[in-house]
Amino acid sequence: MKKKLEPSIKISIDKKIISQNNPVYFIAEIGSNFDNDLNRAKDLIYLAKNSGADAVKFQHYTAKSLVSDYGFKSLGSRKSHQEKWKKSVYKTYKDASLNKEWTYELQETCNKAEISFLTSPYSLELVDYVDQYVPAFKVGSGDITWIEIIKKMASKGKPIILATGASSMEDVNRALDAILNITSDVILLQCNTNYTAKNNNFMHLQLRVIQEFQKLYPGIITGLSDHMPGHVSVLGSVALGAKVIEKHFTDSVDRSGPDHLFSMTPNSWREMVSRTRELELSLGDGVKKVEKNEKDTVIAQRRSICLVDNHSKGDILTRRDLTVLRPCKEDSIPPYEIENIIGKTLKINVSAGEYIKWTDLI
Repeated sequence: MKKKLEPSIKISIDKKIISQNNPVYFIAEIGSNFDNDLNRAKDLIYLAKNSGADAVKFQHYTAKSLVSDYGFKSLGSRKSHQEKWKKSVYKTYKDASLNKEWTYELQETCNKAEISFLTSPYSLELVDYVDQYVPAFKVGSGDITWIEIIKKMASKGKPIILATGASSMEDVNRALDAILNITSDVILLQCNTNYTAKNNNFMHLQLRVIQEFQKLYPGIITGLSDHMPGHVSVLGSVALGAKVIEKHFTDSVDRSGPDHLFSMTPNSWREMVSRTRELELSLGDGVKKVEKNEKDTVIAQRRSICLVDNHSKGDILTRRDLTVLRPCKEDSIPPYEIENIIGKTLKINVSAGEYIKWTDLI
């Protein structure tokens, strides 16, 4: 039996490196937000690039190969966020699907905009079709149990981005095992697939699962596929070690369509990226030390041992003679040495409030 590979700690997508030592990688999920308009899709690509995204992502599917019209009609009210769609699930997917003949033109637009083109193919045939256009494959959460298509994507020799919404750890392990038997280049995204954008969904995000992923698969690159308003969940995930962020992207959340409501706009996307970059700087290297920008405060804010009153050469110091006051110059004595000062004899005269140096004592 073939030995399972260890996850890569460094992955390249269009020569952009993703690792713990590199900036967070942002994927703008355009999804169906192009509203069946090629020119609009191109405009969104440029908007995403100018907003700070590293990649845009589309979805390649046909309604016929993705959903069962009969199946969804038989669900009744158990359609999750899809229950509120104005059209049937089948018709909505049919109308929102991307014309695959646009793929070349979309990739060329991405090349001109200098942003990576990604997509999620939702059939075995479409995996083969999009292979020539993408530098990596994205497995949507809904396909985490379809091992056949996961293996097919992994066999293409490109990084796999695996979303894990609405899945158990058993589901994640099964899919990852399938990938790691073929390639080590895999990125694991925590995700919650309730797309209603309601604030009470924050309690279901389970961001700490990112740390569990890292514990179970040491070195694996983790991230978040997020569908919540704002970017607080993004910042939380980055603080926990996420290096890839995927969020839906549009130019207006007021547009009609299945994905606009929970999408980011250019302004909110730029804000998210800016705050993330600040957070990345703030996380540091984990080494506790006096930082360069606080060296002066060591002197200004720390205390040193001083005399309460004037004292003369030959005086023997008691605890009542000593106090601790700011500042603390380089040659002063810190307060933790106070017990070692008691009983020492002064070699010189020292004024009230003046700090003591070791060279002043015998």
